[in-house]
Amino acid sequence: MNRHLSMRTANPALQSDTFKKSMTGSMGTSEVMTINGVVNKTGLALLLLIISASVTWSDPTLSGLAMLGFVVGLVAAIATIFKPTIANVTVPVYAISQGLVLGAISRVFEMQYPGIAVQAIFLTFGTLGSLLLAYMSGLIKATENFKLGVFAATGAIGVLYLINFVMSFFGTGIGVIHSSSPMGILFSLGVVVIAALNLVLDFDFIEEGAEIGAPKYMEWYATFGLLVTLIWLYIEILRLLSKLNSRR
Repeated sequence: MNRHLSMRTANPALQSDTFKKSMTGSMGTSEVMTINGVVNKTGLALLLLIISASVTWSDPTLSGLAMLGFVVGLVAAIATIFKPTIANVTVPVYAISQGLVLGAISRVFEMQYPGIAVQAIFLTFGTLGSLLLAYMSGLIKATENFKLGVFAATGAIGVLYLINFVMSFFGTGIGVIHSSSPMGILFSLGVVVIAALNLVLDFDFIEEGAEIGAPKYMEWYATFGLLVTLIWLYIEILRLLSKLNSRR
């Protein structure tokens, strides 16, 4: 059995049964998913994201576009998850809309702590590059126990954030999430680590798709999964850096 098939990823967009479903009805398709294809499409999606982010970053008066971007991005994400065959349309839309959101968020952090956005960008891509090299060299292996651990940790973080969101309607929340205390910093550092480890799971999932010859459109779907993880990682790095800067 393929070493990937019995394993899972914490990324909701990249589940092992997604590739299995994509193979149904794709018989006779000449073009198949490749790793190079995912790399090229990820590069294009990131370029679209950066260009759109520059719009809300450079002009604070356009911050209202961030809310529109959030709504459009949510719709595009749901459409991508439930209809992977249209990912070639929905993923670029998702990248552009999320760029508008990230540009506005980054601007807010930058106004409080000058230079923080550039630091977060370099740390995000530095983490991506480092983990990719570690994965390709075999230094980090996505074993079943590794995947289960990351999956459980990601789920726990998601539950905490959901509880905090609900509590916010009552004027309260989980202090450690927002606190710049040592415990708050340790929490954010832990979340950054878990978000980064999700990249390893994404790499493994993409490798599986290429190995089993998934349909070509799955390159865009895999790109979507990577974007979700990278956006999460970037935001968490921003939060961590802001906590560290607030203690100076």
